[in-house]
Amino acid sequence: MMSEATPVGLGELKSGSRPGEVLVCYGLGSCVGLALYDAVAHVGVMVHVLLPDSSLGRSTDAPPGKFADTAIPAGIAEAVRLGALRSRLVARTAGGARMLNIVGAGSKLDIGARNSEAVRAGLQQHGIRLANEDVGGTYGRTVQLFIGTGRLLVSTVGRGEREL
Repeated sequence: MMSEATPVGLGELKSGSRPGEVLVCYGLGSCVGLALYDAVAHVGVMVHVLLPDSSLGRSTDAPPGKFADTAIPAGIAEAVRLGALRSRLVARTAGGARMLNIVGAGSKLDIGARNSEAVRAGLQQHGIRLANEDVGGTYGRTVQLFIGTGRLLVSTVGRGEREL
């Protein structure tokens, strides 16, 4: 069966329920790719989280995936809309790298770490189990969620691939 790749761009939320679908976040740096999956319903959601908190936004019409605090409830709602049960959803994340190393800059400028922490906190707040994560470091990642199996593949230039 041929896989059908669906790119998930900056701030986007995409979902799938067809076995051949693959949701892909390309080139995650400080952004976090959040995958939600229900293994019984074979429903998956991928969100490309850009920033930790919607209070950082200047406009009210930002896509729901842009901020961790809006991405998580939107992702849960989309998965449930496609037939997932909230109680069966499992989350995995990748990204959240420190892409800029500014001498003397505090943790406030480490958007990757702030994104990762905001996603973790949001998942906990919404009662979604974080099964695994591949976050931090100083390198980018590409993440693929295979809807038919729930497999999450993280690829890193020079570091190969690993499953989460």
